[in-house]
Amino acid sequence: MACNKIITISRQYGSGGREVGELLSKMLNIPYYDNALITRAAKESGFAEAAFEKAEEKATNSLLYSIAMGMNAYGNQEYGFAHLSLDDRIYLAQSEIIRTVADEGPCVIIGRCADYVLKERDDVLHFFIWADLEKRIQRAVELYNMSPSKAEENVLKIDKRRANYYNYHANGKWGAASNYHLSVRSDELGIEKTAELLKKFIELSCAE
Repeated sequence: MACNKIITISRQYGSGGREVGELLSKMLNIPYYDNALITRAAKESGFAEAAFEKAEEKATNSLLYSIAMGMNAYGNQEYGFAHLSLDDRIYLAQSEIIRTVADEGPCVIIGRCADYVLKERDDVLHFFIWADLEKRIQRAVELYNMSPSKAEENVLKIDKRRANYYNYHANGKWGAASNYHLSVRSDELGIEKTAELLKKFIELSCAE
């Protein structure tokens, strides 16, 4: 790659955003971070890995999530800021890891509010991957062997969870075009061509 860029990818559930990110990282020959980011944050902060997963899983109802975040306070934990909730401190630990891997060089980071965490940097490109709801339901049925009704329930539930998690921590709207350099509808192009489009966008950005 002609220039060093950190790539963040946010995505709707079932849009193939994770697969796009993995393929893009291979195309660019740069590290890819998703669940590995949680593992690294857990190891470096001292929190159990399951705590990171639950912090995002509980973000189903925005009002209840906000209440839970405010009431789940623990004092004198090993990873700073005793006045903050456990979930807030987990978010801060994860954010610190995101900044660390970004400082290490070009990489692809999936989700985890990475676009917001790195918003002040000028060497980052933010992408959002989305797709038609019916296509995402169909993809969930095919990939995860779900019934159509269960697949639709999961798609809507996980999208809502991701939106609430982002809207709470980033104090913004998940999926809003103004948060990203490019928003791509993956069901129009497919996984490989979507990754190729992102790669081309990166190359054009680097050529400026």
